[in-house]
Amino acid sequence: MKKKTVFGILALTVASCAVMAVVDGVIQPGYAVKSIIKIALFLLIPLGFAFLNKDISIKTLFKFKAKPFLFALLLGVGIYALILGAYFAVRPFYDFSVIVDSLSSTTGVTKDNFLFVSLYISFVNSLLEEFFFRGFVFVNLKKGTNRITAYAVSSAAFSLYHVAMMIGWFNIGLFLLVLAGLGAGGIIFNYLNEKHQSVYTSWFVHMFANFAINTIGFILMK
Repeated sequence: MKKKTVFGILALTVASCAVMAVVDGVIQPGYAVKSIIKIALFLLIPLGFAFLNKDISIKTLFKFKAKPFLFALLLGVGIYALILGAYFAVRPFYDFSVIVDSLSSTTGVTKDNFLFVSLYISFVNSLLEEFFFRGFVFVNLKKGTNRITAYAVSSAAFSLYHVAMMIGWFNIGLFLLVLAGLGAGGIIFNYLNEKHQSVYTSWFVHMFANFAINTIGFILMK
């Protein structure tokens, strides 16, 4: 892979995450508008870049393989239980109602539209993020640089990308814990993508992680 292609991938990663940080932390549009912007940044622009750079791999990521399905299912259920368990362990020490207030004021997510938003996050948004961070960034950086760089950049970008949307949600200690968890999740997703040579396995586990977060959301929205 040419150096300018690697530089382009890195530049798009930084630029896309920076734009989403401004959208989440400063502009704070409604969820529908934010989703359209994310689709452009995390799907359409990378596809355009791949079209112009023939050494970038895209199609191979979407080959479905049945064998890893059971493993992904078990791992997904385990992660669902882990996230939910962590919430119930921390709940007596932290008032999570601030998250509900923040979602309502910054993105317009309320009790009335939460079901639709949660389904979108679980199925569509998770696939979008897997395509971008694992498919576009990780796979191609691994081919263009090395394994360590690909793991580091992809997982760090995935973790830091979530910072702007979580501003004001947690105290500093819990915030850093969540950030570390996101980084660890990014590493796990990268490993699944690498092991099975498909975005579907990591997407399936990511989906279960989002199911857990949305379950917490339903509890908080009551």
